[in-house]
Amino acid sequence: MTSHQNTQTMKPATAAKKLGVYLPATPSEFQEGPVSRAELNALQADPPQWLRDLRRDGPHPRPVVAAKLGVSIAGLARGGVTEALTSGQIEALKDERPEWLEKERATQADVRKETARIAERDAARAEKAARAED
Repeated sequence: MTSHQNTQTMKPATAAKKLGVYLPATPSEFQEGPVSRAELNALQADPPQWLRDLRRDGPHPRPVVAAKLGVSIAGLARGGVTEALTSGQIEALKDERPEWLEKERATQADVRKETARIAERDAARAEKAARAED
């Protein structure tokens, strides 16, 4: 009995998300059809020039913009950033240091501290529970 192996494909939007690029900025041949898992792996292993350029210069999707600015995606929206930004625009925002960006960075730092505190607390509880079982 032979088994047929279907080629796993994904929508271009999914592939762009996995590659960390803004779909409307990709070449039309990438946007037009499904992307196979093998094609995605090849793009990740040996990115073509267009992909290297997009990753370096943008425009970048919101998750990448948020990470580069050190804020959450919701923080971007609160700051009025709803479009994809280029690397130059991101650097300009970093240099300008608008009030909303400073506020959102502080909020993000507080969230990270709280997450670390909770993780420490949970680890201490788990250790205490493990000792109690002995």
